[in-house]
Amino acid sequence: MLLGVISDTHDNLPMVERAAHLFAERRVDAVLHAGDFVAPFALKALLRSGLPVRGVFGNNDGERAGLAKLCRDLYESPHRFELGGRSVVLAHDPQDLVGPACDGVDVAISGHTHRVRLEQGTCLALNPGEAGGWLTGRCTIAVVDLDALSAEIIELGPQSTVKL
Repeated sequence: MLLGVISDTHDNLPMVERAAHLFAERRVDAVLHAGDFVAPFALKALLRSGLPVRGVFGNNDGERAGLAKLCRDLYESPHRFELGGRSVVLAHDPQDLVGPACDGVDVAISGHTHRVRLEQGTCLALNPGEAGGWLTGRCTIAVVDLDALSAEIIELGPQSTVKL
């Protein structure tokens, strides 16, 4: 099972659309968003891909009611669940991934720092970086292979709009 992982989109619609297009191209089974959509229109761009989306709220998600109205699979951070036979925990702030929240998980995903992190230890720990590119200038996402417990960081490149 393949997952598209994205975080910290911060309303950068061209990059959200580019990520959604790439996830559809890669034939991911679902998209996980680690928070900071910011506004509902950023979430709408992901949902237009037709892929199932699950996410957590970030500290900059001010319009939570509007986001939750669009997608019933948005949760407070951290959110732990089973997917593709694997235990996954999804958080916005990596500080939410300490203690019992991470006990026995196969994959731990966070955002918030806007910095890419990919480590394989007792679990696959991933921060896809920022899709918005506002802080670092890099727009990055990830594709996770749950069967192999591996991930690939993908740079979205220069800003351009890709229509689905």
